[in-house]
This record gives sequence, structure tokens and C-alpha cells, in this order.
Amino acid sequence: MDSAFQQVVEDIRTLRIQGATNIAIEGVKAFASLATRLEVSSLDNLFEELEKARYILATARATEPALRNGLRYIVYNLHEKANSVQEAKEIANSFTQEYVNLLKESKRKVISYGAHRIKPGSTIMTHCHSSLSTGVILEAHNQGKDIQVFCTETRPLYQGRITAKELVEAGITTTQVVDSAMRWVLNRHDVDIIITGADAITSQGTVINKIGTRLLALAAKEMDIPFYSAINLLKYDPETSIGKLSEIEMRAGTEIWENPPEGLNFLNPAFETVSSDLIDGIITESGVFSPSIVYMIIKEKYPFMIISEDT
Repeated sequence: MDSAFQQVVEDIRTLRIQGATNIAIEGVKAFASLATRLEVSSLDNLFEELEKARYILATARATEPALRNGLRYIVYNLHEKANSVQEAKEIANSFTQEYVNLLKESKRKVISYGAHRIKPGSTIMTHCHSSLSTGVILEAHNQGKDIQVFCTETRPLYQGRITAKELVEAGITTTQVVDSAMRWVLNRHDVDIIITGADAITSQGTVINKIGTRLLALAAKEMDIPFYSAINLLKYDPETSIGKLSEIEMRAGTEIWENPPEGLNFLNPAFETVSSDLIDGIITESGVFSPSIVYMIIKEKYPFMIISEDT
């Protein structure tokens, strides 16, 4: 693979490109761009090279189904429609743009539906940084709903600071707390609703999001505060429908402590699961509904993501 493609892979792996939607967009664009640059003698050779590229991108990070689904979408259409190398290159570009448009339009709908859930005068809590959950909050603010927000700093890489900065710059009253103060905030402040993003959702409606999200969901359940997850359904993990488990990415210990004492061990999981019984609803491009029916919605809306053991 050439250096331009490898650079995007490395940027995804090292978090220089962050956020599931951004990763998906940059990843599929790199894939299509590589397809146009490959010099091959036959369509079979092109498919062979692209399959290698697909694997490299798909495994750059563990929890990125939106990227993998985009690659699946492009490859599916290549095999269905391409009859020559040149035609395949054109199809790769056109369906990449189509997938990017799908992501952008679904994001717009998620933000719109989510903002409807926020009542005027609400106090909202969120965790980590998500363009979807932050977008929902910003849209509610733009509608003049006079909201305020508590957000976590999200250790060890402090993605919550991105959220805080965006909210403050928009003029929203925002308070940041350490991750371990989640329950304390819910217990002492009148939080009306919790909205987080999500990096993946399984066939059983389990959401996967930044470590700490389940703790927040458990505290919300304890105190009877509605917990919502804003997620693009293109983040669905198809392999969970055939019994496979979504992989939880483990990050380097140096993210926690750059120069630790010799012999110290680290565990640094980047994500954790939030089971459907802890989620009041998922906010998606198809509306707001129980996570337990996600497979039925996916089957109807995005049939290319339905796979079998032989796929």
C-alpha cells in the first residue's frame, strides 16, 4: 500500500483522526483514493489489492463498525456492478461519496430527533466527545431552550474537553467534572436527561461507548434519570448477529502515565458495553426507539449490513 493510504491508517490508529463518523469518512475516502491509484492488470487483481486494503483499514482500530460498514458497502457494489478496472475505480468513488452522504444525512436527522427530546430549561449530562450527542445539545440551544450541561473530562485522553470547549463557545452554561464525580453530580444536581454518543451497537441492542458510559448509565438508573444514546445506525456491528462479540479496544498504558515506575502494570480499555436495559432509548436517523428492536430496523433500512456465516 502507498504512503498516502498508510498515513490515514496510522492517523486512525493513533487517534489523530477521532470520532466514529470522522474515522468512517476519512477511511472510506482513503480506500477509494487508493483504488484510483492502483495499477493492476485485471479486475481480479484490483479486487485482491482492495481486499488487502480493506483488512488494513478495518483492523486499524477495534471498535469502528461505521468504517467497516462503509468498506462493506463499497466492496459489495464493486462486485455487483464493476465489469472492468476503470469502471471499478469509478464505482469506488461514486459509492464512497454515497456512503459519506448517508453518514452526513443520518447525522442531521439524529441531531434533529434528539433535540426534540430536550425540554426547555433542561439540565443535561454527557460523557466523552461525540459529534452526535454534542450536536443534539447545540441544536437544542439554537432552538432557544435555555439549557445547561454537565460534562466529564474523560480520562485518560480528555476528550470531554473538546465537548466543553464547543459548548462554551456556543454560549451554553457548561460545568466540567472528573469522571469519578458522575454519580455525585446526579445525586446533588437536578439533571433532567443524559445523552451520550456511541461507537457501536449490537444485534441485541447493547451499545458500546467510551469507558465510563456504563457507570453513568447505572447511576442514571439508580436515580431514575432518562439515559439516551445518540447513534447513527451505520455503526451497527453486523457480526454480532451471527454470535460474534464486539471487541473492546485496549489502549497503551502510556496514555495513563507516560513515565510510570518500573514494573507497574496497566489496563486501559477504551470502551465498555451498556446493555439495553439501562438505555431508555436510542436516538437514530430512523427516530427514537428501544435498542431492543435495532436488528429489525437495520434489516429494513440497511440490508447490506445483514450478513450470514458465509458472508
